[in-house]
Amino acid sequence: MRILLIQPNYHCGGAEIAGNWPPSWAPYIGGTLKKAGYTNIKFIDAMCEDLPDDILGEIIRRNQPDVVMASAITPMIYKAQDTLKVVKDINPNTKTILGGIHPTFMYSQVLNEAPWIDYIVRGEGEEIIINLMDVIAAGSDLKDRKNVKGIAYLEDGQVVATPAHPPIADLDTLTPDWSILDWDKYIYIPLNTRVAVPNFARGCPFTCRFCSQWKFWRTYRVRDPKKFVDEIEILVKEHKIGFFILADEEPTINRDKFVAMCQEMIDRKVNVHWGINTRVTDILRDAHLLPFYRKAGLLHVSLGTEAATQMNLNLFRKETTMEENKRAIDMLKANGMVAEAQFIMGLENETPQTIEETFKLALHWNPDMVNWNMYTPWPFSEMFEELGDKVEVRDYSKYNFVTPIMQPDDMDREEVLKGVLRSYARFYMRKSFLSYPFIKDPFKRKYMMGCLKAFIKMTANKRFYDLGRVKYKGLSADVDLGFDKSKMLTKEEIKVLRANRQEVEADVDFKGTVSACGAPRDLPDYKEEIAACGAPRDLPEYKEGDNDKDNTNRRGMIKI
Repeated sequence: MRILLIQPNYHCGGAEIAGNWPPSWAPYIGGTLKKAGYTNIKFIDAMCEDLPDDILGEIIRRNQPDVVMASAITPMIYKAQDTLKVVKDINPNTKTILGGIHPTFMYSQVLNEAPWIDYIVRGEGEEIIINLMDVIAAGSDLKDRKNVKGIAYLEDGQVVATPAHPPIADLDTLTPDWSILDWDKYIYIPLNTRVAVPNFARGCPFTCRFCSQWKFWRTYRVRDPKKFVDEIEILVKEHKIGFFILADEEPTINRDKFVAMCQEMIDRKVNVHWGINTRVTDILRDAHLLPFYRKAGLLHVSLGTEAATQMNLNLFRKETTMEENKRAIDMLKANGMVAEAQFIMGLENETPQTIEETFKLALHWNPDMVNWNMYTPWPFSEMFEELGDKVEVRDYSKYNFVTPIMQPDDMDREEVLKGVLRSYARFYMRKSFLSYPFIKDPFKRKYMMGCLKAFIKMTANKRFYDLGRVKYKGLSADVDLGFDKSKMLTKEEIKVLRANRQEVEADVDFKGTVSACGAPRDLPDYKEEIAACGAPRDLPEYKEGDNDKDNTNRRGMIKI
């Protein structure tokens, strides 16, 4: 069987600012296939290479694959559908398979829009894809596919979804094949080095209302630290990566395993820097461990601070406070790490005043970096359902964190975008002249200047935040958000669709293993007790200005 994996050619000017990120689904799926005996595999990164459909078509013709697989997040879904259409146009007998978070929940809509897709893999794909490939290779898939758990397909014009496949019980059975990637293409601009995105853990026990990752992975699982560091050593020694970012939603939840992983990195002297996304509460919990994390190579921490008001933090069910957010940022900076804050913008209550307040809060918190992300109401999240007829934009290609989807009550979407771009310009202008060049730590200074270089480069070519859609006329600017008008619904149209039950809804209950509160039933037991909000009960008491024995001021538990 000739198998071709394709990363669809989608761009939006978001995370690409830091360089080209390797799509990790390809090594994980490719490695699983090879372990099962399907060794004739080729991967094409049409996104990284910016391949138009005609060039991609020529590659497909040359390779004549029996099976083509692609993956899609929500903004990539149309491009993924088009990519698999190219495959079918060239050879109708080629089996086309699509996976990823969007088709997992929205398989009914995807199959009706793109009937040329033979199979959708719903959820975690490594075990499902082998079961599906076995019936395809045997030539019996049309007869036996009903017995393959975790897929969806069309049969006689009707959507069929088989029962869910259980989550992978042991993540250490994963066998990613990192050699499938052309590593020279994946360069992290701030350090001018190769970059990887491996998995240490999958899932999240928390239930933020704007997110759906906890629904996709269904349970929280962590790999064996020693085996994970084995994989990192392969990436560093064989593929010469110099930076990696964990793909995990919350890698620090299981503190014991995270600490063990860091100890392995230190003991083996793995020469690599890395970054994570994590919760503010975990940073507060681990205040005394931050120097240890930094010694293990942890350099860049992106915090889910999310909102500029406590009201919005409560709305998102973030279960943190404004004071805790600032305290976590201070502690990270005090320990030589890069603290990045995230803000979610563009909700219905957004105003010019709230945008300015968010900017001032960013100055007050003074993180090393800030991202202002547009609120994106995933069609399979809790908030999407609650927002109801306020979600008029159903052009999923714009659900990319850089395009205002919601229409605020008191301002236009275009004004939201302009306000956010002004915040970016002012914040990084200050950092470029008043902060980054004067950082005392030479390595951190080099890193932050590299981040600034990436920001300037992407701004100059107008790829950052899709700046090409902003046209300047003198001192004024016009913005074309580029929505597909056919996918813009009025509130009245949405109400009619729902009243007639014609609205295509997400299958948010496909898993069947999540309790009513949203927390997985099989969370592992941890030594530290966790409160209902997710914060450990053993946080040290702290007051700003407390002194230690040496009269040295401390933030959290770390000397500065």
